Amino acid sequence: MVKVLDKSRRKTLKNIAIGSLAGAAAIKAPYVFSRNKVTLRVLGTHVTLQEELREQAMADLGINLVFEPKGSAAVLQKASMFPESFDLFEQWSNSINVLWRSGSIQSIDKSRITHWDEINNLTKTGKVTPHAKIGAGDAPYKLLHVQADNTLGSQHTNEISYLPYVHNVDSFGYNTNVIAKGIPYETESWGWLLDKKNSGKVGVVNAPTIGIFDLALAAQANNLMTFKNIGAMTKLELDQLFAILIDLKQSGHFSGFWTSVPESVRFMQSDRVAIQSMFSPAASSLNGQGIPITYAAPKEGYRGWQGVMCLSSATQGKVKDAAYDYMNWWLSGWPGAFVARQGYYISNPQRAKSHLSQSEWDYWYEGKPASQQLKGTDNKVSVQTGDIRSGGSYQKRFSNVAVWNTVMPTYDYSIQKWYEFINA
Repeated sequence: MVKVLDKSRRKTLKNIAIGSLAGAAAIKAPYVFSRNKVTLRVLGTHVTLQEELREQAMADLGINLVFEPKGSAAVLQKASMFPESFDLFEQWSNSINVLWRSGSIQSIDKSRITHWDEINNLTKTGKVTPHAKIGAGDAPYKLLHVQADNTLGSQHTNEISYLPYVHNVDSFGYNTNVIAKGIPYETESWGWLLDKKNSGKVGVVNAPTIGIFDLALAAQANNLMTFKNIGAMTKLELDQLFAILIDLKQSGHFSGFWTSVPESVRFMQSDRVAIQSMFSPAASSLNGQGIPITYAAPKEGYRGWQGVMCLSSATQGKVKDAAYDYMNWWLSGWPGAFVARQGYYISNPQRAKSHLSQSEWDYWYEGKPASQQLKGTDNKVSVQTGDIRSGGSYQKRFSNVAVWNTVMPTYDYSIQKWYEFINA
């Protein structure tokens, strides 16, 4: 099932990534391939478009892979406007509504996903355990299945809008040489991002459908305002939130806004920031460099995200077959183990387990103390013997989601307010 292209909708999306495109150039690795191989173009972010994954997938599948990583706003802007420019799209579930409405992606045939039955309940029902909080906003299970009327919903069908694969809960990282180490779920708080004690040393992710929730959670934690539904803020609530944020920005509270994981690493390396919105690979990388970054487990709950792999509406024939091969490869075990070493989870973790040592599994998934030093994906030690993962086990972390990355009903207005804030 392919959605009809909505050109007028696409036109309205042209301003999504203003100010983000310049700093989000694609990484292009050198390669030489034979002419008879299928070439698969994957558009996404630095989170999953990593050279080690590209090389392993090409070796395993016998295809050419071209990765085009960009900042999160830039990649969504390109995908929503130019479906012919990519074959597969990798980002987060908050992009689904935009891409589906624009007609940039087509549905995925669930029967062609080899390990579909192994995918756990987080995406299928919204809860990794029966007593877990679902979280506000676009919990991914609400957007997974293509309904009979061509909308997206939770009723299970044979067609899905995305392949659920990599996922995690996000928070913020802080340098314990500067900020005293807190207690997970007790004293660590989103409110620290707006605490005047950290003024001038705060970084934020420059992504309107992500950073807005980090800052909204921080404002609420500091009793600066409250939200009736933080996953669906009203225009009045947005006005109030951004009045607070613009005032802080103009006073010098924020030190920078990053658009990619490497940039967030540089912010910490250079001491530009001491606390910032952060993704797990950045914290892992910095710990591997000996910079003591703690990835917080906020008492208010995490901001959750579900990695999505989407099929371009323009992809057909042999390239489409290769796209299914690549999607199935991601659930085959080795990729899930690879991303576990940078703190990410895979939707069928039991298959990844056989590619992890017992020490790695215990630390990354079970929340147990590391029985030995563990290396990250850069082959540097990122976990010391005796360390316990911040936030604990997979189940505990995903039982404490406050809000999901979300495209709110007030999306267009929130975009406008976000760039007013960035440019203030």
